[in-house]
Amino acid sequence: MRATTVLQGLLLSLATNIALADTFVFTAIPDQDERRLTERFGQIADYLAAELDVEVEYIPVKSYAAAVSAFRNDQVQLAWFGGLTGVQARRLVPGSQAIAQGVEDTAFKSYLIAHSSTGLAPMDELDDSLQGLSFTFGSKGSTSGRLMPEYFLREALGSAPEDVFSRVGFSGDHSRTIALVESGAYELGVLNYAVWDAAFEAGEIDSDAVQVIWESPTYPDYQWTIRGDADARFGEGFIDRVQQALLNMTDPTLLAAFPRSGFVPASNADYAPIEDTAVSIGLMDAE
Repeated sequence: MRATTVLQGLLLSLATNIALADTFVFTAIPDQDERRLTERFGQIADYLAAELDVEVEYIPVKSYAAAVSAFRNDQVQLAWFGGLTGVQARRLVPGSQAIAQGVEDTAFKSYLIAHSSTGLAPMDELDDSLQGLSFTFGSKGSTSGRLMPEYFLREALGSAPEDVFSRVGFSGDHSRTIALVESGAYELGVLNYAVWDAAFEAGEIDSDAVQVIWESPTYPDYQWTIRGDADARFGEGFIDRVQQALLNMTDPTLLAAFPRSGFVPASNADYAPIEDTAVSIGLMDAE
């Protein structure tokens, strides 16, 4: 009887592992609060399942670093990464590929926002009027909320952020950056322009309390990255099918979940400028 029970347990475990192996799992960097992400990417999972004819599951993660770890550990096979996290993930998983980016991601930008108490007006170039104010980035691993703004700040002011501002923080995500500056908890913050624009259009921002005072030069940012062993796991040509499914995504409701106007092909080489920038300011080691 006991041998039968053990055998049944082994068979159940095997069946579970097979089922999991047949499920294509993806995640996304948590650039907004988890509730919004689950709403957004649950729809994308349903779309991909229909297009690819496989089980597809979206799993949320708590941090940018956790998204990279999940990809490295094969807990997910596909991820919606920012520019920096994508570079980090592809370094850790040789053979992985950037396969699609939003139309807007070919020329992305950051906004610098200021609380009204600063009296700062919109500026074309970063200048010494920022000196001594409190400042928050987004996540430490964010391209638009940390990497590129830090690079531009260093270039314009000639110093590290810690030497420019009275206090430097990390909010964790773009939505939280807006909230912190709007409330006056920080006088300045930097974030993804698309998150700000969407929140502004939805009437979620008190424009009497906070405004955009500077927008950055453009750079490549978000992209879908897939593990290089996906064909071996899901069948020859699977990576190409995933890419095509993403490029064929035209439903306005699905695209609004990002928000993007559409997707175009991407390659690892598109993100060489992001890697070079991360190395130049010490966020990554040179290979």
